[in-house]
Amino acid sequence: MSGQYRFGIEEEFFVVDAATHAVQRRMPAGFFEHLREQLGESVTVELLQSQLEIATAPATEVGDALQELRDLRYRAGRVAASHGLGFIAAGTHPTANWDSVRATKANRYDGLMQDLQMIGERNMVCGLHVHVELPDPDQRVDVMRRILPYLPHFIALATSSPFWGSKQTGLMGYRLAAYDELPRTGLPELFEDNAAYQQYVDALVGARAITDSSYVWWAIRPSQKHPTLELRAPDACTRVEDAVAIAALYRSLVRYLVRNPGHNAAVGGVHRAIAVENKWRAQRYGIHGSFVDLESQQAISVRDAVEALISLVADDADALGCLDALLHLRTIADAGTSADMQLAVFQEAHHRTGNKGEALQAVQNWLAHTTLQ
Repeated sequence: MSGQYRFGIEEEFFVVDAATHAVQRRMPAGFFEHLREQLGESVTVELLQSQLEIATAPATEVGDALQELRDLRYRAGRVAASHGLGFIAAGTHPTANWDSVRATKANRYDGLMQDLQMIGERNMVCGLHVHVELPDPDQRVDVMRRILPYLPHFIALATSSPFWGSKQTGLMGYRLAAYDELPRTGLPELFEDNAAYQQYVDALVGARAITDSSYVWWAIRPSQKHPTLELRAPDACTRVEDAVAIAALYRSLVRYLVRNPGHNAAVGGVHRAIAVENKWRAQRYGIHGSFVDLESQQAISVRDAVEALISLVADDADALGCLDALLHLRTIADAGTSADMQLAVFQEAHHRTGNKGEALQAVQNWLAHTTLQ
């Protein structure tokens, strides 16, 4: 199956009140059971009760994945509405207060909250995760190392978290600033092969620091449950087309790196340090900023960097049947990300009303509407 590069998409959502679109702190009785009746294994709970995740089945056709995501959002929205609830897809919720939410009751999450303490309570963030099938464990670790310089591109294209606790953060993507408080987050280390990666995991498991590798939450990681390499860097995408475009880019780039084993083969400490800097620049400025280019030792605009990446993987996207989805990235780069739209809605409403609360409400309304559009 390795030649098909099957992929799956996981989306995290905030559960909100249907009328106010404020975060729902406690779930109504029977809500999750109703979701499972309608969506089956495609829906799961998250660390906090105010969050849920939906996941597509493994796919080879990008159109199938797009249709399934639309269908899952639609059906989840109908169930939520019957309980007086709704959903918002964004890296952060504009007005949520982390200190008022409740943890999900489950053995895994009970242990996590005991370990993470207040940092776990502050985990009011939602991401987009994309799996691409790579059955060979050595190949997964090799691609994880060589893809490192491109992770900031995904972060910039998916920014959807400009607000935190009813405040404009000044960042286009605040989510990772909050999420990276957790241990074992951020960019992965430069493991030379799967044996080195497994030695790291075995040491942590042996010391009882973690139960298994699913407690490693890097921006990209080998999946513990599936024979895949899992991208975890992007914010949750409000617009479903954006999520599928980012998945198409990731899938195509994985294929390109497999086909071209010499590309980024020399990635080392300097490359990782530059990627860390560019990760920050992606969070701060989104698509409006620039990246540090190691080769030229000059700045390159994010738009030019994205266009160069599209050109790099276009043949692979065409071979995988996802070129049209990939080219949607140009629309994101030109028209803006969810963060851009949220800020525009906020500024327009604030200019019109002069009221910050009403402006934030307008942002929440836009998010709730667009998530299920």
